[in-house]
Amino acid sequence: MSEATLSFSDPDQIPVLLGTHDCHIRQIQDALGVNVVHRGDELRIIGDDSQLQKSLRIFSELKAIIERTGQLKSEQVQTALFGGNPTSKEQKQTPDSTPSTIDLYEKSRKVHPRTPGQSEYIKSILEHDLVFCTGPAGCGKTFLAVAMAINALRTEQVRKIVLVRPAVEAGEKLGFLPGDMLAKVNPFLRPLLDALGSLLDYEQVNRYMENDIVEVVPLAFMRGRTLDNTFIIMDEAQNTTVTQMKMFLTRMGMGSKIVVTGDVSQIDLPPDISCGMTDAINRLRNIKGVGVTQLKNEDIVRHRLVGEIVKAYQNEDTLGH
Repeated sequence: MSEATLSFSDPDQIPVLLGTHDCHIRQIQDALGVNVVHRGDELRIIGDDSQLQKSLRIFSELKAIIERTGQLKSEQVQTALFGGNPTSKEQKQTPDSTPSTIDLYEKSRKVHPRTPGQSEYIKSILEHDLVFCTGPAGCGKTFLAVAMAINALRTEQVRKIVLVRPAVEAGEKLGFLPGDMLAKVNPFLRPLLDALGSLLDYEQVNRYMENDIVEVVPLAFMRGRTLDNTFIIMDEAQNTTVTQMKMFLTRMGMGSKIVVTGDVSQIDLPPDISCGMTDAINRLRNIKGVGVTQLKNEDIVRHRLVGEIVKAYQNEDTLGH
């Protein structure tokens, strides 16, 4: 391994080069397989000779952009790395390519899809602006969507994450309950908060929520909003009505992505109310830009018994219960 040092006459350029949460540097490290260490007004680059030379050339290009414009965008880093050709984690995957990891940029943690179905789900999120994912409990529908949202935020593809869940048990009565919104809906939103907490440090989750970078809200609070440059996830979508689903999907603004997850075998709506998720899938699945993924029992990654439990309940009608 070799190393080289890159010095800066203007130390104010370094944070610009690093990017928000070091996202630019991490792009370069992941693409080239080098290690970049920031010390004072210097960057120390460690890696193989060939990659080291390429890194120095790319850093020189990026420094020139910063000197000229005073800023650096993720797309410019991508262009310097790959000449503008889509590749790596920000690429739009080709039909036969399968992403192997999702980088969270949090303590070097990577999330790995564990089944072919999960890989197809991730690929669908990369390729489409609206994705529906159905599947049984424990197959990673919400967890992987949240991981992809964090990745999109850290790589500056979006500015905000909004996590949504219908509070079926509370209906429209939430507004009449005492206390602030989070206190009212916390029991209904806890699964989404748990997903966030399993991927990020507690302090990071709190900081994001305090700064309005991450919102966790019930579906009823989405009315009248337009969300630009936002990664929006709806969990438990099988419990939405057709009207609610239409309202939710039309919140999408410019530069936004929506992932809708649910288990259509666990619908809690009254028998005479149509499921908004299945209705939306049937209406929209053939529209360009819309992806539909169906995860199955073999995609379950919880305790080994969960898959057997799901199968047992799926056989309920056959058993005559």
